[in-house]
Amino acid sequence: MTDRHGSTNADLLLQNGRILDVFGGRFREGDLAVRDGRISGFGAETAEETLDLEGAWVVPGLIDAHVHIESSQLTPGAFARAIVPLGTTAVVADPHEISNVLGLEGIRYLLQASEDLPLAVFLMAPSCVPSCAFESAGATIGPEEIAEILTWERVLGLGEMMNYPGVVHGDPDVLTKLAVAEGRPIDGHAPGLSGADLWTYVTAGPRTDHECTTVEEAREKLAAGLRILIREGTTARNLDALLPILDARTSPFVHFCTDDRHPESLFDEGHLDDLLRRAIAEGVAPEVAIASATIHTARTYGLDDRGALAPGYRADFVVLSDLESFAVREVYAGGVRVALERRPLFDVPAVCSDAVRGTVRIDPSKLPFDLPASGPEVPVRVIEAQGTQVVTGSGEARIPVVDGNAVSDPSADLLKIAVIERYSGAQRVGVAFVQGFGLTRGALASSVAHDAHNVVVVGVEDREMHAAVSELVRLGGGQVAVDGDRVAASLPLPIAGLMTDGELAETAEQARALSRAAAALGCRLPAPFATLSFMALPVIPHLKLTDRGLVDVDRFAFVSPFVGED
Repeated sequence: MTDRHGSTNADLLLQNGRILDVFGGRFREGDLAVRDGRISGFGAETAEETLDLEGAWVVPGLIDAHVHIESSQLTPGAFARAIVPLGTTAVVADPHEISNVLGLEGIRYLLQASEDLPLAVFLMAPSCVPSCAFESAGATIGPEEIAEILTWERVLGLGEMMNYPGVVHGDPDVLTKLAVAEGRPIDGHAPGLSGADLWTYVTAGPRTDHECTTVEEAREKLAAGLRILIREGTTARNLDALLPILDARTSPFVHFCTDDRHPESLFDEGHLDDLLRRAIAEGVAPEVAIASATIHTARTYGLDDRGALAPGYRADFVVLSDLESFAVREVYAGGVRVALERRPLFDVPAVCSDAVRGTVRIDPSKLPFDLPASGPEVPVRVIEAQGTQVVTGSGEARIPVVDGNAVSDPSADLLKIAVIERYSGAQRVGVAFVQGFGLTRGALASSVAHDAHNVVVVGVEDREMHAAVSELVRLGGGQVAVDGDRVAASLPLPIAGLMTDGELAETAEQARALSRAAAALGCRLPAPFATLSFMALPVIPHLKLTDRGLVDVDRFAFVSPFVGED
């Protein structure tokens, strides 16, 4: 039965739809009227345009609760063209990737480049630039800068507080940053934190967490008052493990996010539509899953006019041809149709700025990758890469020594890895060993290396590592695979060393070519460059490498690459 209430005039009247009522948790058959970019009611006497939906489902536009646009390797405009046709109409973005490279200038670029898009881009002020004192970033953002950023339009609150040890142990600078954002949304980042340390962390102000990997961890954090963001990125994939926490009772406190989803994942799998499709397939009621990704996300971040199909709410909505498979047919932003059959109906202007280019300042001819050692072999600490998580293991192995230099042992999957500071020209290099990449020859290098985004390179021989870094410098940033002295594949990322000027399809194909090249070199990781990008993140357990050295994250201290030499 169709309900027709309201006597207003409308710009657009959608008739005979199955409309999601996120407040009542049900779909109802009826009409939806739009006027001046907002929902005006559930019917209208007259309308400039009338569309018969013939029973199609209508749901609010999806909201990504936590994403780094830079990880898509696309500009904000290209990112919008990629995800709006999939049903996402708003994102809460943390710009700490480009902030680590360019500071406030990088945030200004993202704000400028995301103006007037059909994708609403809201930012969180980055809280950890750099993430901690163990790495060298291109900029530093302190409490004064955070206070300024919080006054900017479209900035909602404070971004993920990754320095959870600093919070737990009462670091004055960290606590000052949290105090500056008091009364605003504050995102958390506390992998594995439990018990009294968790209580201390939550008491300090964070209200979300996207680092849970088990149901037990998520339930403990929910009980402590944190909203859980179920993350499904490219490397960190937690959806399957965490879906059991989502039901009608927890839905107001559980949301979805993509965090770091790379171009090939966006192209092949989708965006939030992928997460919802899989959640529904696993038995989560559609009205529950969709409410988590719309009205409840909006309320967590204070977006009071989004996330619902009700009078006064912004007319961002998605028309689905099939609910169970979350098949997106049309997308509307502000009452205007902006996508049809997964194709964007809008163009975006190019936003050019020389200030965000030329950020890789390295002389590759002067890079020392040596690890001096004596004897036929030497015991070393080993970073153990995990293919589907950003957490790394911490192991030990014996490495051969050749001409007084500890070298890779590809037969045991023990490879040399280096992180090079790329901003000051200081040529500072941290060198260690890693296991899990499986290269039998060649090298992989990237200027995407969370979170300081120094250059990270892994390889079988030092000369191949030098060749990869040399090509990276020539490109002005990006990702490279080399075989001997030959460049096997590359993806130029000239914007801050993080983003391309291209569109999603082209970028995804270049990323796939990189993965194919890595596989040809022996790499067995599902997303080698995504995994490589997290080898330098010293706020995620257990063993990481920065330009300043090898970091035992559990002890929050530098350690020697060689066992017994601390």
